[in-house]
Amino acid sequence: MQKHRCGWCEGDTLYEAYHDHEWGVPVKDDQSLFEFLILETFQAGLSWITVLRKRENFRKAFDNFDYKKIANYEQPKIAELLQDAGIIRNKLKINATVSNAVAFMNVQKEFGSFSKYIWGFVDGKPIKNKLKNYKDAPANTALSDTISKDLKKRGFKFVGSTVVYAHMQATGMVNDHEINCFRYNEV
Repeated sequence: MQKHRCGWCEGDTLYEAYHDHEWGVPVKDDQSLFEFLILETFQAGLSWITVLRKRENFRKAFDNFDYKKIANYEQPKIAELLQDAGIIRNKLKINATVSNAVAFMNVQKEFGSFSKYIWGFVDGKPIKNKLKNYKDAPANTALSDTISKDLKKRGFKFVGSTVVYAHMQATGMVNDHEINCFRYNEV
């Protein structure tokens, strides 16, 4: 018997694997949270599958999302990234990745970890929605608005409310699997 999945991922093996193993699983380690945050910022204005297909290239280009290294990127490295056809070559987003790495470490200093900071917005527990159809999921919420404003205040860029909500979904802060999806109760 075939498992029912959320409709947004069906028909693409990469999307299905991402859905089945990662999307909506609570992520609490800072390294993974940073990776998702950066990938979400690069997604702004694009489809997630575009970013997902380039994910391994992003990992290579951005030193496996090592935010301590990224925070120290200088112009030669940025110029190199702008020539890398394997990633999304958007100068503003690449520069934002560097400044976001700095802001990320500042949050770590203030809160002990980025995880403690970001999960504090949901009291450490995922919000479990009850969607019958993935198309009913909001693009943003009052909570993602609040988080977005706070991130911007802390110096983060490309973290509008829609990007933040997608980050919340991806990292399991909110469970937006369809209620009849096999992952709904697993995550």
